[in-house]
Amino acid sequence: MAGGYRRPPERTPMRTIDADDAPRRENPHGIDARTLSSSPHAEALQIRLAPGERLHRHVTPVDVLFWVCRGTGVVEIGEEEREVGEGILVESPRGVPHAWRNDSEAEFRVLVVKTPAP
Repeated sequence: MAGGYRRPPERTPMRTIDADDAPRRENPHGIDARTLSSSPHAEALQIRLAPGERLHRHVTPVDVLFWVCRGTGVVEIGEEEREVGEGILVESPRGVPHAWRNDSEAEFRVLVVKTPAP
Protein backbone atom coordinates (compact mmCIF):
# COMPACT_ATOMS: atom_id res chain seq x y z
CA MET A 1 0.00 0.00 0.00
CA ALA A 2 1.66 3.20 -1.15
CA GLY A 3 1.96 6.12 1.22
CA GLY A 4 0.84 4.49 4.44
CA TYR A 5 1.10 1.76 7.01
CA ARG A 6 -1.39 -1.09 6.95
CA ARG A 7 -1.97 -2.90 10.24
CA PRO A 8 -1.86 -6.68 9.92
CA PRO A 9 -5.16 -8.43 10.66
CA GLU A 10 -5.79 -9.20 14.34
CA ARG A 11 -5.37 -12.84 15.19
CA THR A 12 -4.35 -14.94 18.08
CA PRO A 13 -1.47 -17.29 17.27
CA MET A 14 -2.25 -19.58 20.21
CA ARG A 15 -4.94 -22.21 20.14
CA THR A 16 -5.70 -24.59 22.98
CA ILE A 17 -7.52 -27.88 22.61
CA ASP A 18 -8.90 -30.02 25.42
CA ALA A 19 -8.55 -33.64 24.27
CA ASP A 20 -11.72 -34.56 26.15
CA ASP A 21 -13.67 -32.07 24.00
CA ALA A 22 -11.95 -32.91 20.69
CA PRO A 23 -14.10 -34.56 18.00
CA ARG A 24 -13.95 -38.34 17.77
CA ARG A 25 -12.56 -39.69 14.53
CA GLU A 26 -13.95 -42.73 12.74
CA ASN A 27 -11.31 -45.41 12.24
CA PRO A 28 -11.11 -49.05 11.11
CA HIS A 29 -9.78 -50.12 14.53
CA GLY A 30 -12.98 -49.19 16.37
CA ILE A 31 -11.06 -47.30 19.08
CA ASP A 32 -11.53 -43.86 20.62
CA ALA A 33 -9.38 -41.57 18.44
CA ARG A 34 -9.70 -37.78 18.69
CA THR A 35 -8.37 -35.24 16.21
CA LEU A 36 -6.50 -32.48 18.05
CA SER A 37 -4.94 -30.59 15.13
CA SER A 38 -4.57 -30.99 11.40
CA SER A 39 -2.63 -29.03 8.79
CA PRO A 40 -0.75 -29.99 5.62
CA HIS A 41 2.43 -30.16 7.70
CA ALA A 42 1.34 -32.39 10.58
CA GLU A 43 -1.60 -34.10 12.16
CA ALA A 44 -2.05 -34.68 15.90
CA LEU A 45 -4.56 -36.98 17.48
CA GLN A 46 -5.02 -38.82 20.73
CA ILE A 47 -5.87 -42.50 20.89
CA ARG A 48 -7.46 -44.01 23.98
CA LEU A 49 -7.41 -47.71 24.64
CA ALA A 50 -9.58 -49.21 27.35
CA PRO A 51 -8.23 -52.29 29.16
CA GLY A 52 -7.98 -55.13 26.63
CA GLU A 53 -8.34 -52.90 23.55
CA ARG A 54 -5.83 -52.69 20.72
CA LEU A 55 -4.89 -50.62 17.70
CA HIS A 56 -4.38 -53.30 15.06
CA ARG A 57 -1.12 -53.69 13.14
CA HIS A 58 -1.04 -51.33 10.17
CA VAL A 59 1.30 -49.22 8.03
CA THR A 60 1.24 -45.45 7.52
CA PRO A 61 2.75 -43.61 4.54
CA VAL A 62 4.27 -40.96 6.86
CA ASP A 63 6.53 -40.86 9.91
CA VAL A 64 4.70 -41.12 13.24
CA LEU A 65 5.68 -40.00 16.74
CA PHE A 66 3.84 -41.48 19.72
CA TRP A 67 4.00 -39.89 23.17
CA VAL A 68 2.45 -41.80 26.05
CA CYS A 69 0.16 -39.42 27.98
CA ARG A 70 -1.42 -41.80 30.49
CA GLY A 71 -1.00 -45.39 31.62
CA THR A 72 1.09 -48.21 30.19
CA GLY A 73 0.73 -50.12 26.96
CA VAL A 74 2.56 -52.38 24.57
CA VAL A 75 3.84 -51.00 21.28
CA GLU A 76 4.96 -53.06 18.29
CA ILE A 77 7.14 -51.39 15.66
CA GLY A 78 8.32 -53.74 12.93
CA GLU A 79 9.45 -56.91 14.71
CA GLU A 80 10.10 -55.20 18.08
CA GLU A 81 7.67 -55.14 20.99
CA ARG A 82 8.03 -53.12 24.18
CA GLU A 83 5.94 -52.06 27.17
CA VAL A 84 6.04 -48.28 27.59
CA GLY A 85 4.59 -45.83 30.10
CA GLU A 86 3.88 -42.16 30.68
CA GLY A 87 6.42 -39.70 29.29
CA ILE A 88 7.92 -42.11 26.73
CA LEU A 89 8.27 -41.05 23.08
CA VAL A 90 8.23 -43.76 20.41
CA GLU A 91 9.30 -43.13 16.81
CA SER A 92 7.74 -45.13 13.98
CA PRO A 93 9.14 -44.59 10.50
CA ARG A 94 6.82 -44.56 7.50
CA GLY A 95 6.19 -47.90 5.85
CA VAL A 96 6.97 -49.95 8.99
CA PRO A 97 4.03 -51.87 10.51
CA HIS A 98 3.04 -50.79 14.01
CA ALA A 99 0.39 -51.63 16.63
CA TRP A 100 -0.62 -50.80 20.21
CA ARG A 101 -2.41 -52.77 22.91
CA ASN A 102 -3.52 -52.14 26.46
CA ASP A 103 -2.84 -55.16 28.68
CA SER A 104 -3.34 -53.12 31.85
CA GLU A 105 -6.40 -52.56 34.03
CA ALA A 106 -6.51 -48.78 33.36
CA GLU A 107 -7.18 -46.50 30.39
CA PHE A 108 -4.17 -45.90 28.13
CA ARG A 109 -3.75 -42.65 26.16
CA VAL A 110 -1.22 -41.85 23.44
CA LEU A 111 -0.61 -38.62 21.53
CA VAL A 112 -0.01 -39.43 17.84
CA VAL A 113 1.79 -36.93 15.57
CA LYS A 114 2.02 -37.71 11.87
CA THR A 115 4.43 -35.74 9.69
CA PRO A 116 3.56 -34.65 7.15
CA ALA A 117 -0.21 -35.07 7.47
CA PRO A 118 -1.29 -38.10 5.43
